[in-house]
Amino acid sequence: MVQAYILVQTDVGKAASVAATIAQIEGVVLAEDVTGPYDVIARVESSSVDDLGKLVISKIQDTDGITRTLTCTVVHV
Repeated sequence: MVQAYILVQTDVGKAASVAATIAQIEGVVLAEDVTGPYDVIARVESSSVDDLGKLVISKIQDTDGITRTLTCTVVHV
């Protein structure tokens, strides 16, 4: 099991709707809108690093309102 935090920047005023949309994606454990340099932080799980990449690229980054993501893989569980 691979776990990661996805840090998300959104268009102005889109953080809440992006967090709600991301939270519905399979593999996303938690997604919350936050303050600071990033607008949304999501905790995700996947079976492999390859699947993690596919989740981020084809599902999370495809969400309307996202301008940039940063993936932080958990190294020790």
